[in-house]
Amino acid sequence: MNRYPMFSPQQLLSFVAVCETGSFTRAADRVYLSQSTVSQQIRRLEDALGKPLLERTSHQVQLTEEGERLLGYARRIIALNGEAHDALSDQWPDGVVRLGVPEDFAAATTSLLAQFSRAHPHIRLDVTSGLSHELRRAWQQEMLDIILVKQLTGEKANAARPEPMLWLDSAAFPAFERDPIPLVLFPLNGLYREELCQALDALGRSWRISYSSASLAALVAASAAGLGVTLLPASCRQPEHRILGAESGLPPVDNVELALFYRPDATPAQIALAGKLKDFCQLS
Repeated sequence: MNRYPMFSPQQLLSFVAVCETGSFTRAADRVYLSQSTVSQQIRRLEDALGKPLLERTSHQVQLTEEGERLLGYARRIIALNGEAHDALSDQWPDGVVRLGVPEDFAAATTSLLAQFSRAHPHIRLDVTSGLSHELRRAWQQEMLDIILVKQLTGEKANAARPEPMLWLDSAAFPAFERDPIPLVLFPLNGLYREELCQALDALGRSWRISYSSASLAALVAASAAGLGVTLLPASCRQPEHRILGAESGLPPVDNVELALFYRPDATPAQIALAGKLKDFCQLS
């Protein structure tokens, strides 16, 4: 007899949706449930484990350390559930291609992915959007076949290109002149976080974290609205932003790249999709 409590797949789906969207409201839309039902499912997960998984405030939802640990397992359980179904149903005779992409490329690549699916109707395409360190962890655990991630230059990828970065502040409600400087950034281990904090430390400026989210869209909106200074890809700049240049004392960040990884034993379909992503993202 199993001595461990069984995780409900629906509870895990709701938990992953909250983590990836940074919002109970957006998570409810994704899983086609009411917000109250999603909240109830998260509470039941927390009760079963006896540990808080999320820190909730009026502005954001942030993972606890236990939540970070559960997220990887939750994605694996959900993926295995789908693979088991497909293996027994023979619905996808040519197999599955599992792709991980950063949030800011999730919407941009949808047309490309739809074309790939139409050209390979007997292949199931599973796409996961998330933070680069989460996608890399899933890749290392062989939960994904192809990943497109942001990384510091150094690790050899199948293809890559530099990712221009900008220090961004609100044009209407500047935060850089405040003391301490409020910061808008990804959760612990998120890319750009250490670079931002270390740069301010080098300037001798005090700072505080005013807004943290796993959602890139949320960080873009929060910084533009005046909640704090952030460091993000240049493509994220909005008209409401002002760029903090050399006069601010902040250094240029030129060691970030967009990198594509797939395995040496990749299938022809995986290689074909990787090639399309390489061309689309202008990787070399």
